[in-house]
Amino acid sequence: MEENRENNTEKKESTNVDAAGKKEILESKPQANPVSKKTVEEKKKFSFNYDKHYKKLLLIPVILMLLSVIYLFYFHSQTGEFIIKDISLSGGTTITLTGGLLDKNLQKLEQDLKSQYGDVSFRRLTESTSGKTLTFVIESHANADELKASLEKILGEKLTQENSNTEFSDSALSGNFYRQLVIALIISFILMSIVIFLLFRSFVPSIAVIFAAFSDIVMPLALIDYLGIKISAAGIAAFLMLIGYSVDTDILLTTRALKKQEGTLNERIYGAFKTGIFMTMTALAAVLPAFFLITGLPDSFRQIFFILALGLGADIINTWLTNASIIKWYCDRRGIK
Repeated sequence: MEENRENNTEKKESTNVDAAGKKEILESKPQANPVSKKTVEEKKKFSFNYDKHYKKLLLIPVILMLLSVIYLFYFHSQTGEFIIKDISLSGGTTITLTGGLLDKNLQKLEQDLKSQYGDVSFRRLTESTSGKTLTFVIESHANADELKASLEKILGEKLTQENSNTEFSDSALSGNFYRQLVIALIISFILMSIVIFLLFRSFVPSIAVIFAAFSDIVMPLALIDYLGIKISAAGIAAFLMLIGYSVDTDILLTTRALKKQEGTLNERIYGAFKTGIFMTMTALAAVLPAFFLITGLPDSFRQIFFILALGLGADIINTWLTNASIIKWYCDRRGIK
């Protein structure tokens, strides 16, 4: 009997020891997935903040858009136009100096011509490494013979085919060309709007995409007018290109939010944001170096790159603040989760 009691006591003690050891081992083990819990909490926090403030974010692009529209109408009241047209759109004379004429005192030439012609403008094409002037371009609405005679008098040298190039565009032809470009821009925008309505077949999402695309044109245009940049035919073509660039990310966002079923609404918007912002940054990485680093490009190319860069920058605001907020509101009202 005593031996049995001792054996039972030993078994209980060993069981207690084993249980205590297992408990220590379990307590010493790290938690199964503390990182995943933290990630989930961060996602919840992000989603909560976005759900709370997305309507406030919409105010930023709306205010920018209103300021742009107000400035454009103010600019039109002062100049009679919504853009500053260069010679290719308004008509006039372009004289390009090359060769030995570049060794003349070009600063004195600018001053003397400005005193004679109020609308004259100058552009230099320089070498990227040395900064040496390769060509000197003079533009004015004056008659070609009159401007050429003034240049020869100031420079003290006759303009020939070896040291210069003279181009004249009639104001009537240039004006007609400008009207055709504007009509093409309007028709392209209307056709784009029709395609958007056929694609989504819903008023609010379609209007959100169209409004964002319209803002991508208006905001850069207002900034260009403010900077006093003259727009050429190439600039109008750049605005045509912006219509296609701007709707890409808007269609991506709207399609992901309305037609996809995987994940929550915020997750779908965030997924579209990651893809769309990568697309936009890739395009900016292509056009910005070409504008700032390659100085030998023609001015028409540089203007296209500059307008595209402005439009892509505006597209970031209008897609991910304007369109995303409207789509978020629309989905909440329709119960789309």
